Amino acid sequence: MTDLIAVYESEWRELDRLLRSAEHSIGSLSPETLARIDVLYRRATVHLARATTRGRDPQLIAYLNSLTARAHSLIYVSPRRSLLLGGWRFLSTGFARCIARQWKMHLASAIIFFGSALFGYFISQQDTQAAYALSNPQDLRQPGSSPEQLQDILRGGRDQQHGELFLFASFLFQNNLKVAIMALATGILASVPTVLILVSNGLMLGHFASLHSHSSELFWEMWAWILPHGIPELGAIVLAGGTGIMLGQALLRPGELSRAESLRRAGTEAGLTTIGLAGMLLIAAIIESYVRQSHWSTSTRLAFASVTGVAWTAYFYNGWRLERAHR
Repeated sequence: MTDLIAVYESEWRELDRLLRSAEHSIGSLSPETLARIDVLYRRATVHLARATTRGRDPQLIAYLNSLTARAHSLIYVSPRRSLLLGGWRFLSTGFARCIARQWKMHLASAIIFFGSALFGYFISQQDTQAAYALSNPQDLRQPGSSPEQLQDILRGGRDQQHGELFLFASFLFQNNLKVAIMALATGILASVPTVLILVSNGLMLGHFASLHSHSSELFWEMWAWILPHGIPELGAIVLAGGTGIMLGQALLRPGELSRAESLRRAGTEAGLTTIGLAGMLLIAAIIESYVRQSHWSTSTRLAFASVTGVAWTAYFYNGWRLERAHR
């Protein structure tokens, strides 16, 4: 074994030195250096085999075994990633890519939701009994309410203190997250409850818009009251519905996969989507509590909603672009 050490010891020392550098900061190594580590690793495994089969030097065998194990871990084992970095990557692009992968389901959800909203608006305009049926008995806003009454409610609560606003935001987040999770999780029941939740919420939105259609001024003030928080909030409900439809499709149409495997994959995707939806609803709750209850003018509110709408559109478009490029 002395001949083996004399000929190849310099290579082993070089590999050890490069591994130490890589273990300290692998990102600082050039492609050429990484390629050199790969070459030296493969040569060292040959040397280890020779030392094991032909020699009787346990120290040399232990040294080469340790050296090749370190190199193997560097080359073949995925590097550890920071939890914070992984979370940031998911929120910055991963969530949007989840939505892009299931865009057909989300489109179907949007059609159901906004189609129901339009139906709720027109049926409330045409049929008083239907309007009362869609009303919340505990809500002060009822069919026949005057424009002044509706306007007073829209402008109420603007003088709340920060503590009250924080508690309100917490309540809104919990309530909206519960609705989103129900729409998403019940998709496992062939998507039937998911569709019913989308239709129900869409009808209520359409009815609410109908109540404020007395005048164009009141109508736009209503949308200025809804849209700043409504864009992420209603968007999250639609995306939750789309994910629920995806789960239903995984159950009903597993394709070439077994039904269990199809549901497993869909469940993983749904779990990731739920994390992103929680972030959207948290943003919506903060906006609803602090912006909706502010003294901003109607035009300022609509401008804010426009900016956030463009930002959300750009975010999801970037995810769609990245997902398409990845295919």
